[in-house]
Amino acid sequence: SGKLHRCAATEASQATLASVSPVFAVMKLDKEGNTTYFEKKKTELYQELGLQARDLRFQHLMSIATRNNRIIVRMEFLKAVITPEFLLILDYRNLNLEHWLFNELVSQLAGEGQLVTYSLPFEFRAIEAILQYRISKLQGRLNTLQPQILETLEALVDPKLLSVDRSKLHILLQNGKSLSELETDLKVFKETILEILDEEELIEELCLSKWTDPQVFEESTSGIDHAEEMELLLENYYRQAEDLANEARELRVLIDDSESIIFINLDSHRNVMMRLNLQLTMGTFSLSLFGLIGVAFGMNLESSLEEDPRIFWLVTGIMFLGSGLIWRRLLSFLGRHLEPPLPPHVPAVLKKSQPAAGRVEIKNNLKAETFGLSRSTLTNQ
Repeated sequence: SGKLHRCAATEASQATLASVSPVFAVMKLDKEGNTTYFEKKKTELYQELGLQARDLRFQHLMSIATRNNRIIVRMEFLKAVITPEFLLILDYRNLNLEHWLFNELVSQLAGEGQLVTYSLPFEFRAIEAILQYRISKLQGRLNTLQPQILETLEALVDPKLLSVDRSKLHILLQNGKSLSELETDLKVFKETILEILDEEELIEELCLSKWTDPQVFEESTSGIDHAEEMELLLENYYRQAEDLANEARELRVLIDDSESIIFINLDSHRNVMMRLNLQLTMGTFSLSLFGLIGVAFGMNLESSLEEDPRIFWLVTGIMFLGSGLIWRRLLSFLGRHLEPPLPPHVPAVLKKSQPAAGRVEIKNNLKAETFGLSRSTLTNQ
């Protein structure tokens, strides 16, 4: 059985390796905005870029690494390699990327819409375009979840509802799961950026043109520090991710608070039903207690009382009157023991607008008065 298990595992791994395509569908974008599409074997692409096979396996959900003057980026479905001259998008045939690749990325790489007075190197524009794409996707997910969660919570947190709509709870559960996934993605994004910001060497390695282009190196030494610009770029998107994480955290707190309110409402309705049940039980007990008189007269025993026609009404009146009195007595006993205790007496709070010296003087006066009252009380005793 062990051999069969190993053979099955080997065949499964071979089938998995065979299912992986040996070629990359590559989209190439250069500095001028020219776009070319081609397919190339993975081994040939490794050799052209000077990378190892492990560098393009993209095992992590999100990663930004440098190797051999190349920036290797993985963000969800996006796999990219950035060089000082061009950007390669690997396996670009994805429905989620078509709009961004063909409508936005080309103009961003061409440097259109820049707010700086000097042109940044190509890798800056490529990294910023990729980070902007990732942040916009996370922002879009949050914008989709936020109104749905608020609408569901508004429908659930209603004190007039005696029961909770299970369909709304199911929707809230799904939205909560999506919110947890969003929080995880934001956490991964922040940690990836923070790892780079904590290491100055990694920031320097991201500035590819600084070490290959003499003009860029002269600009960096003359006053335009490209490493500082890269750090500011990464910090900007880190702050944006932090803001999104705070909004997601507020939604999570709102869901938790709403769940507490729902449980309080359900407990309140449950207490009302339990009190009504207890009252009915006490009424049944009272009626049964005085019903023993009717049971006694209903036995097949003869006495002189059943001959008097007024005895029936007398016994019936005693039964109902006694049952009512006992029930009223039990209800008053229940009310005394279920009433909440009176809140303790709280002295008047001093106004915050009073100066510090005034507060100290008033506090000392209060202490003196309290001490005098205690002495007088002891003397009287």
